[in-house]
Amino acid sequence: MSTSGAPKPLNERLLLYTLAAVQFTHIMDFMIMMPLGPQFMRAFGITPTQFGFLVSVYSFSAGLMGFAAGFFMDKFDRKRALLVLYSGFVLGTLCCALAPNYSTLLLARVVAGGFGGVAASVVLAIVGDAIPYERRGVAMGVIMTSFSLASILGLPVGLLFDGWFGWHAPFLLLVGLGVAILIAAARTLPALPPHGHATTHDAWEQMRTILTHTNHHRAFALIAVLTGASALIYPYLTPSMVSNAGLPESLMSLIYIFGGGATLLTSPYFGKMADRLGKLPVFTWLVLLSALPTIAIANLVPVPVWVILLITTSYMVFTSGRFVPAMAMITASVEPRYRGGFMSVNSAVQQIAAGVATSVAALLVSSDAHGRITGFPRAGWLSLILIVASVFIIRYLRVAGAPAPAVVAETEPAVESVG
Repeated sequence: MSTSGAPKPLNERLLLYTLAAVQFTHIMDFMIMMPLGPQFMRAFGITPTQFGFLVSVYSFSAGLMGFAAGFFMDKFDRKRALLVLYSGFVLGTLCCALAPNYSTLLLARVVAGGFGGVAASVVLAIVGDAIPYERRGVAMGVIMTSFSLASILGLPVGLLFDGWFGWHAPFLLLVGLGVAILIAAARTLPALPPHGHATTHDAWEQMRTILTHTNHHRAFALIAVLTGASALIYPYLTPSMVSNAGLPESLMSLIYIFGGGATLLTSPYFGKMADRLGKLPVFTWLVLLSALPTIAIANLVPVPVWVILLITTSYMVFTSGRFVPAMAMITASVEPRYRGGFMSVNSAVQQIAAGVATSVAALLVSSDAHGRITGFPRAGWLSLILIVASVFIIRYLRVAGAPAPAVVAETEPAVESVG
């Protein structure tokens, strides 16, 4: 999208840092729930299953809202849409902090997850609109650092603030951060009005186009298998390291500190490599490199702590790394005028894939009389099958507007730079 006549050129670095901050608070809002289970169960007198609903309803709400948003998201200025959605997310998080009972908290998680999930899809749509394809690997690397920071801070911050001030405090901290980020986003984000005839397109016709285009099917399949491969492993990562590999529970947070810290450094690097060497070859190598730690984690036996941290850190580095070139290619697979709705649907597919894969893992994995996690190797092999499938799927993913026989070109003629 061209911005001729704008008062000043787009500051891409400031744009990416702002968008990464939005993503960070959204992911952090999900992550801080994990260590607070015992506190919620005591405070509201709920069961572990009811606490599980508090966690899962966030993702399901994001998925349903993402699909619904696909009908109309491209009719609005991207900046305005993000500000409204992010305001809803901050308000939902505030409701979480002030919830007086379980039912109210459950409803607040629905609101926060719905608004936050769609806001996250708009973030990716903005990156697709504002950053040229030849620099989008670096851009996605910056955005992915938000996941790394959330992984590092989610568990320790949740526990620390809960210990100091109670379970309300982590949510209030996020509200404060969210308000500051909202003000910064209002001042720094450029206006990104709808593309072409997006404002006049019928909502049902737009959704039909998004859902029936063959190239979109490939993009949805790619995000589904990548997300599913991760969701088969992540829920049982720390439990299996404690039960099967002998990691002391007191050192459990080291998995996220080392893994998150490493990905914080490697995600931007992988983005630069993807822009320099090509998204497809970098993605392929990262998938191959992620295969070994995937199988190792699923089959690990008691080993020294440093071996556990080496394997889990490698897994996080290469697993998060493969999303960097993949998301750069996915954002390029759709015409700009459909990108907002497409990314909303893509987010819905991602959330559904995570839910399905987590449910499948629950059927495959159990525990024996000694507390060891059993059946995890089957989840590991299934995860490996999915990531191998992603290599074949991505080879047929085209840049929107590229010649039909091409794999994914390293230019994106259908997208104009806002810079």
